Amino acid sequence: MMLNMQLMLPAATKTIETASRLTPLHDHQLLVFWVQLLVITAIARFLGYVVFRVKLPTVIGHLLAGVVLGPSVFGKIWPDGFNWFIPEEAISSGALFAVTWVGVALLLVTAGFETDLNLIRRLGRAALLVTGFSLIVPLIGGLLTALALPDVFVASGANHNVFAMFIAAALSVSALAVIARILSELGLMRRDFGQITMAAGMANDVIGWMMLSVFAGFAVGGVSFSSVTKTIIGLSLFLVLAMTIGQRIVDYCLCQVLRIGVGIPTAVSIAIFTMLTFGVITQSLGIEAVLGAFVAGVVLNRSRFQQQEVLHHIESLTNSFLAPVFFAIAGMRVDLALLAEREALVGAVVIVVVALVTKFVGSFVGAKLARLSNRVAAALGAGLNARGALEIVIASVGLSTGVFSDTAYTVIVIMPLITSLFAAVTLQVIVRDWRGTADELERLEREEELVRNLVVRSDRLMLVSRANPASIAASQIVHFAWPDEVPVTVVSVNTESKDDATSSALDITVLRNVFDEREVDHNILRSDNVAHAIAEESQLGYGMICLGVSGEERESRLYSPMVDELLLQAELPVLIVRKARGLKTPLPSAFVRMVVPVTGTRSSRAAQEIALGISSELGTEVVLTHVVAVHGLQLENPLRRLGKQVSKQVSQVKNSEVTDRHGVEFNEATTRIVKSLIGTASDFFAQKGVTPVVHLRKSTSPALALVEAITEVEADLVVLGASLRQVNRRPFLGQTVETILEHCDANIVVVAMPYEGHSE
Repeated sequence: MMLNMQLMLPAATKTIETASRLTPLHDHQLLVFWVQLLVITAIARFLGYVVFRVKLPTVIGHLLAGVVLGPSVFGKIWPDGFNWFIPEEAISSGALFAVTWVGVALLLVTAGFETDLNLIRRLGRAALLVTGFSLIVPLIGGLLTALALPDVFVASGANHNVFAMFIAAALSVSALAVIARILSELGLMRRDFGQITMAAGMANDVIGWMMLSVFAGFAVGGVSFSSVTKTIIGLSLFLVLAMTIGQRIVDYCLCQVLRIGVGIPTAVSIAIFTMLTFGVITQSLGIEAVLGAFVAGVVLNRSRFQQQEVLHHIESLTNSFLAPVFFAIAGMRVDLALLAEREALVGAVVIVVVALVTKFVGSFVGAKLARLSNRVAAALGAGLNARGALEIVIASVGLSTGVFSDTAYTVIVIMPLITSLFAAVTLQVIVRDWRGTADELERLEREEELVRNLVVRSDRLMLVSRANPASIAASQIVHFAWPDEVPVTVVSVNTESKDDATSSALDITVLRNVFDEREVDHNILRSDNVAHAIAEESQLGYGMICLGVSGEERESRLYSPMVDELLLQAELPVLIVRKARGLKTPLPSAFVRMVVPVTGTRSSRAAQEIALGISSELGTEVVLTHVVAVHGLQLENPLRRLGKQVSKQVSQVKNSEVTDRHGVEFNEATTRIVKSLIGTASDFFAQKGVTPVVHLRKSTSPALALVEAITEVEADLVVLGASLRQVNRRPFLGQTVETILEHCDANIVVVAMPYEGHSE
């Protein structure tokens, strides 16, 4: 027994020693910490709102809040209160800075989410030239300026050449976090120059951290070039692995989140874990963890399984709390009292002016060499002048290694505050009333439209296919209706036990030819229940299920047993393309005329989005049709002409009388509703340069009236919207849709929108 106690004592002692290392904040320190967060958040948010009211980015208010709460204002007005608020204990400062680093890391994750690598790749030459000149020119200017600065800026005993290197590094780099914040608040992140600015800012940060590690090595007694090479190789290897293996791991994890259905909190946890992992790697390479956080955001955004709500959750916490705290604490480190001496003030002015001018000139020259316009070049020069965390770190390292004096430290900390203010103000002036080039404007409008749309969005599409003629027809509609940048996954379900049983049917070469240069991949599922397998797969990051069916006669089912079962299980919109009856080949390469019924519902709007894409791509004439249901109208034959066709342009419809074929006017309320429906739909098409033809009808049988209208205008395509419901354990798309499917021989596209109810 005694022996066992003796064996246990060392382990117990070790546990106690380990626990003692986790030194907690005592009650007073905790009180100070919570007061710090409360006051900093309140003042930063208040001043952020104030500057927002004068149309400046809120980040300026956050930085100014730090100056107000720092030694320059608060410390002078109430020294005792300031000493209580900012105590000298290292543990108190450490707790506060831990919060700020988490904040800047999350801020960089959101910036990564909004970084488009494909767009940067397309703008590669411009991004490379702007990055190079925006670094080289300020670096040279910083070296020359530092060599001419008085000794008051240089710490006693410091090497002046090493001091010059630190100054040059501080002047040459930009702050990715501040750039991202300014661009985001001004709504410029998706602009071409905004993406170039982000790319150059990222490169600035990477090179800045590497310069800092080299120069810090010189400051403490030399640096090993092998260690610098190791850092560069390590960073390059990290970027490659992050975009390959790291991307696959993130994709797998996010895919499992969707497959299992564990919800957004788990997806957010994966985003945070990815940020921390990448941050640890970059920090271990001697580069700041925030760069890893930015790369994590890029990788997360590239995943096809990412859910947009994840970004919204991270942004909400970051923008409302963590980012204001980070920028405010950066401003709190400014002590304007150190600039009281004339020599120090003149030197500070010189450093700030050189920083502003050289960064602007370098960016401008790089942009002009890339053949960008003067306005774009000026915007890049303004945006890249934003500086922040890295300059503060350079100042801190310079001070701790005995290179900077207190005066130099204060100037380097003040410099990013002034240059960031300059960046925000000048950028806002430059971009005022500037919409960009025609190509850029078209891209931005298309992106905004995809965000607003119900079904024609940027989400990946699932095309259910076995490469038969019906699938080819569906692929044609998808290719016509969706922009080229929207990717497609062709999903085939193999119900055979042997692979060779369906090898020929799973060849999708013909589909790849239809989609031309669109990104297409092929996923083969193995299941005996085809509908269930497709419905389950559809939850993995897709925006819509698309499939083709034949025009053969049906019995009691809507389309086929499999399609009907899929409609019952699907939680996404389903696009069903039915070829014209008797058509043995895929759809024609173009359509002459298509009919689009207008009802004012979400499903009707979804159908209009499909029709607009087809018309914009092929020039197909659009016939908007609306039938007003009436009672007691005597008709000879419901399948004969049911009303006088009213074909007018949008402006004519809005100002005309709405009548039936007998010349009887609709009542005022009906007229107002009809004109509103048609006017809204017509405007939707007109915004894209498509002028639709309008047909108004009145009938006791709207479904048969639409069949008559389709035949009358000789339409070769009909695009219908429907709200999917379940009646007697079968899918029901509405009487109108089912009647048209039964009586109409034309090519028919049905957009079935999910319906929450399960019975009628």
